[in-house]
Amino acid sequence: MSRHQASIVEQFTRQAAHFAEMPGHNDEQSLQLIIELCGLNPADVVLDVACGSGIVARSFARIAQRVTGIDITPAMLDEARRLADLQGLTNTEWRAGDVEDLPCPDDSFSLVVSRYAFHHVLNPARVLQEMVRVCRKSGRVALVDAVLPKEQLEAYNAFEKLLDPSHASALSFDALDHLLETSGLEDLQFSFYRMEMELEQQLATSFPGDGDAVKVRELLKDDIGFNRLGIGAHWRGEELHYAYPVTVVVGKKPPT
Repeated sequence: MSRHQASIVEQFTRQAAHFAEMPGHNDEQSLQLIIELCGLNPADVVLDVACGSGIVARSFARIAQRVTGIDITPAMLDEARRLADLQGLTNTEWRAGDVEDLPCPDDSFSLVVSRYAFHHVLNPARVLQEMVRVCRKSGRVALVDAVLPKEQLEAYNAFEKLLDPSHASALSFDALDHLLETSGLEDLQFSFYRMEMELEQQLATSFPGDGDAVKVRELLKDDIGFNRLGIGAHWRGEELHYAYPVTVVVGKKPPT
């Protein structure tokens, strides 16, 4: 395991027990938007890449024939299994695995999805390549994550790395365009939404380094009215809020 992967496992082992409770992660409206853009149907066999505690996988399992979640953090997979059992889901499977080398044969799934994970990976092109590889011909691949204009990326990444030390880099719109151009995916469809977060609640589940929580608060307060970070910092009563600008893109794997 690389140093960066170890950082991810450390961070998300600590987050596992409360990750699924975060309102922004569980927002039904955004989950429904993703389901609709993916064209999810009862015949689908789905892979959720970097599934975490299985929020997307368990939501998809209410409709799909079968859903498999893959993640590098064992504690997250344990939580996913526990929550799936509580929901009475019998069509889910949870596997440990590296998203840059998915432990699945070619052409295995009709739909492959990854939500809020690409900003943690060092080689997003490789991860998308793997997602396309394990997708069936004429199947769909969906990527959901924060994407920002390149002029805001450096400031945003600095903020996120303080908040979550396992953050690597968000995608810029230019980088996303390049990823998609080289992926071979066709018939691309896009949608956008903002994921609202309350800072103190996020800090309580993100485990920043010593002293970094103070820096995060100051960065966000200083950005109100300027939006240099690209996340629209604002007060809601006495609470400090911000909103991740999320892009949803779904493409089809060519039939041949």
